[in-house]
Amino acid sequence: MPAQPRHRTAPRPKTTESPRAVAQETRAWIGLGANLGAREAALRGALAGMAALPGTRVLRVSSLYRSAPVDAGGPDYLNAVAEIATTLPPLALLHALQALEQAAGRERPYRNAPRTLDLDILFYGDVHLESAALTLPHPRLHERAFVLLPLAELAPERVVPEWLAGVAGQAIERLGGVGWGEGPS
Repeated sequence: MPAQPRHRTAPRPKTTESPRAVAQETRAWIGLGANLGAREAALRGALAGMAALPGTRVLRVSSLYRSAPVDAGGPDYLNAVAEIATTLPPLALLHALQALEQAAGRERPYRNAPRTLDLDILFYGDVHLESAALTLPHPRLHERAFVLLPLAELAPERVVPEWLAGVAGQAIERLGGVGWGEGPS
């Protein structure tokens, strides 16, 4: 009996794509602050660090502000807010931001201690979350001019006018625009 011809199946193409769907980007707003060391450099480093996170882009950054500490002592803070787009889920983003803080020398000896870098998730899309690790939106953002004024530059629809009236007595000064550099470090 003659041998049957062997049929070869075409090799499957190799792919680098994961079978899982690509994660959806979510807009988030991050509060940045520092009141120890080279404050402006720390904020710039944090922005670069956020831009380097997997699946994350820094879209816009507010003006730079100087503010007196709230419920704390120490030197004045430099503050800003960044709008990002990220595929990281909220807790993964929180852990990534905490790693950036730690890399910048952040220590937590007591509540509201002065810091080399402070990064807070203010809003993560329209997510409402309450866990031991993270509450969204940020539970105290409406009490802090250093969050509300820069946030109002980027997302005025997220700032309730009564919130601004409630923080009108807090000491805060706008130092510079997107280029920054106009204020002290």
